[in-house]
Amino acid sequence: MTTTTGDRETLGFQTEVRQLLKLMIHSLYSNKEIFLRELISNASDAADKLRFEALSAPDLLADDPELGIRVEYDPDAVTVAVIDNGIGMSRVELIENIGTIARSGTAEFLGALTGDQQKDASLIGQFGVGFYSAFIVADKVVVETRRAGEAPDAGVRWSSDGQGEYTVEGVERSERGTRVTLHLKPGEKEFAEGPRLDALIRKYSDHIGFPVTLVGGDGGGEAEPKVVNSATALWTRSRSELSDDEYREFYKHISHDFADPLCWSHNRVEGKREYTSLLYIPKTAPFDLWNREAPRGLKLYVQRVFIMDDAEQFLPLYLRFVKGVVDSSDLPLNVSRELLQQNKDLSAMRGALTKRVLDMLDRLAKNEAADFAAFWKEFGQVLKEGLVEDPANRDKLAKLLRFETTRTDGDGELRSLDDYLAGADDSQDKVYYLLAENRATAAASPHLEKLAEKEIEVLLLTDRIDPWLVDALAEYQGKQLADAAREGLSLPDGDGEITQAATNEAHKPLLKKIKQVLKDRVEAVNVSRRLVDSPACVVSGQDELSPQLKRMLEAGGQAMPESRPVLEINVEHRLVSRLAGETDDARFGALSEILLDHALLAEGSQLADPAAYVRRMNRLLLELASPAEPG
Repeated sequence: MTTTTGDRETLGFQTEVRQLLKLMIHSLYSNKEIFLRELISNASDAADKLRFEALSAPDLLADDPELGIRVEYDPDAVTVAVIDNGIGMSRVELIENIGTIARSGTAEFLGALTGDQQKDASLIGQFGVGFYSAFIVADKVVVETRRAGEAPDAGVRWSSDGQGEYTVEGVERSERGTRVTLHLKPGEKEFAEGPRLDALIRKYSDHIGFPVTLVGGDGGGEAEPKVVNSATALWTRSRSELSDDEYREFYKHISHDFADPLCWSHNRVEGKREYTSLLYIPKTAPFDLWNREAPRGLKLYVQRVFIMDDAEQFLPLYLRFVKGVVDSSDLPLNVSRELLQQNKDLSAMRGALTKRVLDMLDRLAKNEAADFAAFWKEFGQVLKEGLVEDPANRDKLAKLLRFETTRTDGDGELRSLDDYLAGADDSQDKVYYLLAENRATAAASPHLEKLAEKEIEVLLLTDRIDPWLVDALAEYQGKQLADAAREGLSLPDGDGEITQAATNEAHKPLLKKIKQVLKDRVEAVNVSRRLVDSPACVVSGQDELSPQLKRMLEAGGQAMPESRPVLEINVEHRLVSRLAGETDDARFGALSEILLDHALLAEGSQLADPAAYVRRMNRLLLELASPAEPG
């Protein structure tokens, strides 16, 4: 709904904003003090953006060159305000930034909310709420702003009680920037008191690179304005003088995450290229992790001047979860995304920063196994993309991989490739794996029977990226990766020395007869060297796509060339012995078809003609159930 009086408009919040406000106020109430961190962080961003725009338009800073942030409080009026002299907003920008959530994936995020306050608080923290956190402690919020470079009469006032509507009107505003005034709820008077605000600014915002000045009065008397924070960009300070708490709070400032980071790396590079980097690994995945088009990347500064958010050029796409800052002394101040792509130093910086992240993860894996397990649960599938996208770092990435195997029980325990090799017999020259839709299907696969009998561990690969992963990895520590569901499986202790042709020779008539029945449904019929308990299985030819990859590509609308599996039979199984002795051609044909159908189902494939399968099974069941004819 929109109501207009003069230039005053009353507008309705976007539906998603109303949902978010309602959930946030209840879910985050136990951590309500973070509103001040979020508002100061927004003010810092606004100052950063003005300083950047002033590089090409110095007049924007002419009337007030010293950028800073003020926190004003009034115990009598029970208000607290955060004021900046940064870039400010126009009327259109104000409505777009506060009335709506213009972010891809918003619907998916809201759909993931459960109603459990603790879980929702974590999700909301990952989404980032910024300005809206003000309504946790305020029953009315007023924003007054004017964009830098515009006339005083271009000021705008926005106000709302957070219940569904807000008003926007023009105001005279002599200074540029933004003032956010919170009219605190009953019971929240503590946030209009100097000592409390002083402590919160020191706790949450000491790292802000602009002075944060506290102004107000207690007990009716005016207090002297004082700068509360160190006003030095945190990454420019020495590691030795920074506490872990300061690093954690700076992470929350740049990421708008409510949780602490898992780990971080702070480094200064000097020499041919000079830059400082501060990189963080989050504890939990953002809600839009799987949107490869979502904004990502590091905050870029040049000589401590903010240049851009989400500079994606410094890290590869598979490290899109990494947060942090890079501050270069060499890049030009007028650098743009386009110029970054062409910069000759960028490739070297990208390689070094990528290596730094992978080294950070390697240390985490070696020294903090529980933390690395938590990381893998959140980001493991994304890291696997690196094996495909970044062959230069294949060895580093391979050491970080974790897998479910036939020696894990599916309760979260995972094994590395080094663990796998340490547990393998000296005669084993391959790393065996099996692709499947899920762990249950993989663990029950007939392809594993001989491997299990020989106590050979098999990696159980069920992620969508895994078919590409094994193609990209190919081998590890000199040992080839071998698909347990491929034709021509070679096993340790000599099994692989007997050719398939020699194995087939003794059963040639049976194989030929089954192939004649199945005709175009199979490429070939072989005697299996991998089955123990099952009568049959299907395998892929050496040059064929795996069934799992084929199904994924087909689901994406990609046409696949026609291909047929190889049927392997266990000649020692009673059902196959029964088939070999069958003299009735019709029954032999039906049993052969059923043998193939069951092998396809066990592998996870869909039958091309389920109705025909049901008819064959019904006939067989009727024959078994019918009383014997009198002789």
